[in-house]
Amino acid sequence: MAERKPIESWLTDMDGVLIHEGVPIPGADAFLKKLRETGKPFLVLTNNSIYTPRDLHARLTRMGLYVPVENIWTSALATAQFLDDQRPGGSAYVIGEAGMTTALHDIGYILTDQEPDYVVLGETRTYSFTALTKAIRLINEGARFIGTNPDATGPSLEGPLPATGSVAALITKATGKEPYFAGKPNPLMMRTGLNAIGAHSETSAMIGDRMDTDVLAGLEAGMETFLVLTGVTTPADVDRYPFRPSKVVDSIADLVDRV
Repeated sequence: MAERKPIESWLTDMDGVLIHEGVPIPGADAFLKKLRETGKPFLVLTNNSIYTPRDLHARLTRMGLYVPVENIWTSALATAQFLDDQRPGGSAYVIGEAGMTTALHDIGYILTDQEPDYVVLGETRTYSFTALTKAIRLINEGARFIGTNPDATGPSLEGPLPATGSVAALITKATGKEPYFAGKPNPLMMRTGLNAIGAHSETSAMIGDRMDTDVLAGLEAGMETFLVLTGVTTPADVDRYPFRPSKVVDSIADLVDRV
């Protein structure tokens, strides 16, 4: 097996890697500081489409973690990039928050419920029965179905919340149409992110806490992969999958010296 080239660029998930339930994970600040000091290209990724990069920058800053706006890549941005490539200047009916609507506005999309090219399903804390009904009818009338990410649940202090994947399943059941998901584990999110920072997969690494999204997406995009055990995956979980990360470490602190 050919030896991999040295890592020149880093992609890392946010929840479970840098923060956990709104609190920085030990080592996260040192890792980000080392990236800034070395000048290596990097991105902080999240499948959460609720917030804009500016929102996330502010939230991380309040936690004591400095990540420039241009170093944040969300599933909303990946979705908007995909739609801009597929159908520039198109239209969409959106279920989601500012992260998704802002990303579509920024690429010149029209947001409408009148014969849209796409129905775009993102994440929100207030899924509306009326909005879901509208989405179902528009898809049945010919709108193409797009989802930001397939995550079935999302974290909260009270416990798991239904997320985009669960709501997409409801729409699929009602329409018979499967969505195209632009976020992880689709390697498209990795590749568009790498393009955004001018990086190449053969010299890049992906750090994540989930085998089914972070590691899988990094693997399929051709990157070296690191699984941290500060999120949802336990050591016992790893062997249940037919693929493996390049390396399993306890936390982001173990990777500071690799930068």
